Amino acid sequence: MYDRDYEVSNIQASGVADKLTFINYAFGNVYAKNGGYECDMITKAEPGANNPGAPDAGTGGDAEADYIRTPKRTVDGQVIAWDAPLSGNFAQLKKLKALHPKLKVIISLGGWTWSKNFSAATATDALRKQMVSSCINLYVKGNLPLQEGRGGVGAAKGVFDGIDIDWEYPVAGGQPYNGYNAADKHNYTLLMAEFRRQLDAQGASDNKRYLLTAAIGAGKDKIDNTEPALYSQYLDWINVMTYDFHGAWETTTSFNANLYADPADISTGVVREYVGDKAIQYLIAAGVPRAKLMFGIPFYGRGWTGVAAGPSGNGLYQSGSGGAPGTYETGIEDYKILVSKAGTRYYHPVTKQLFLFTGAGGQWWSYDDPTVIGTKVQYIKDQGLRGAFSWELDGDANGVLATEVWKAH
Repeated sequence: MYDRDYEVSNIQASGVADKLTFINYAFGNVYAKNGGYECDMITKAEPGANNPGAPDAGTGGDAEADYIRTPKRTVDGQVIAWDAPLSGNFAQLKKLKALHPKLKVIISLGGWTWSKNFSAATATDALRKQMVSSCINLYVKGNLPLQEGRGGVGAAKGVFDGIDIDWEYPVAGGQPYNGYNAADKHNYTLLMAEFRRQLDAQGASDNKRYLLTAAIGAGKDKIDNTEPALYSQYLDWINVMTYDFHGAWETTTSFNANLYADPADISTGVVREYVGDKAIQYLIAAGVPRAKLMFGIPFYGRGWTGVAAGPSGNGLYQSGSGGAPGTYETGIEDYKILVSKAGTRYYHPVTKQLFLFTGAGGQWWSYDDPTVIGTKVQYIKDQGLRGAFSWELDGDANGVLATEVWKAH
């Protein structure tokens, strides 16, 4: 919605819903509340979006979009009643599930912007219990705050089939306003155990098994800051974010989501380990069952501008002057835009990644197209992994990429 004008109804209208087994709704936030930390629903523009140093950075929310506002378009063409307790995206997700009974919807908590309070919220057993209970009350029991005539007890019951924890990142932090410390490593495991315990208790009451998943960084440095063999036992699956390996925060071009390592890669240190296959093999060696690993596929690319052609003439591993212009954000562009962008396209034979170069001094983009995704889907099958997930649906071009990802099912 908003600038992208993408709503839940687009998932139905594009035919993509038939190719999904689950949808992660991103994101929910955790706030300081009642002497601890709790899931809650507020409407507040994120202060850290343009100023990570803002005193209240990381405390935003969008209850208006979640369950209050009336959508422009509805999944079934029916108008939402003015006095209905549930509207917004939540109501449309519930309708989408009614049309596709096998589809599951999971609330994702945290993400890059809203992981501020995870460290503090998991510091003690009592704090973990408080946070987990509040999240289940809000999203699973569906007890929404009364706001603008929407919400109430059980208003969102049946929307969500589980909870996904996207803590970015334990021990090392992510955004400058995030709390973090060494105790996060084991507290992360304890958080998953507490979520599993309380979700199972709620499931026993509802005669249903609720899903618990996690989204994790694919870098070895991120994985080493958690206990994969321990926490994975509580999860239904792990969404391994095998993308964002390189981007315009670096001065030279490289791949956003390469499947395999390139011996010619000029990266140094742990960054050389930012490779899809390396992440998967490292997690398997750490004790995570293959059947619990989901491979992440980006529906967007990362790019630079002012890129030198270099000896090969294709701009790979060459310096740039900064992030390439993007429709919504510098250095990032959706597949639906990149697919028709002028330039020369190259399929790297070693990394199995596509890149586009507009010429010396121009733009260089790395992204996945149907051919690249087809290679990754075959990898997923060969490795016996659970499947694939993507970020995010609104970057696709009328379901072209989702159709390829579906083949991993």
